[in-house]
Amino acid sequence: MIKIATAQLWVHDQEEALAFYTKKVGMEVRADVTLPEMGNFRWLTVGPVGQEDVGIVLMAIPGPPVFDAETQIQVRELTAKGASGTVFLTTDDCDAAFNELSGRGVEFNEKPTDQPYGRDCGFRDPSGNNIRLTQLR
Repeated sequence: MIKIATAQLWVHDQEEALAFYTKKVGMEVRADVTLPEMGNFRWLTVGPVGQEDVGIVLMAIPGPPVFDAETQIQVRELTAKGASGTVFLTTDDCDAAFNELSGRGVEFNEKPTDQPYGRDCGFRDPSGNNIRLTQLR
């Protein structure tokens, strides 16, 4: 059987992303390892409390040899525009989660609204990644 272990988001600043996802969104650190032998590459993952088998990699946008300087800039700009991807979170109570996260300083760009599939709202992380919070019917 194939399962999802991690999904990746490009982030502009790993420390800022770590603080956002742990302090504001309420996730926990799954791994935070720096590998000196790989040019101080940092493998940083977070995940929802109580869902230990899934994590989100908060990946710094790499330069050479992975991306040339121009591509690195393009990825950074596209991420800032929200074009890099979306993480979909679910909750049992969208309005309560909205209020809780708003109280922690998360700025929502879409307030909870009824949709055909449930109740839904959205916010973006400091790098620009889209996050959807949904209460499914």
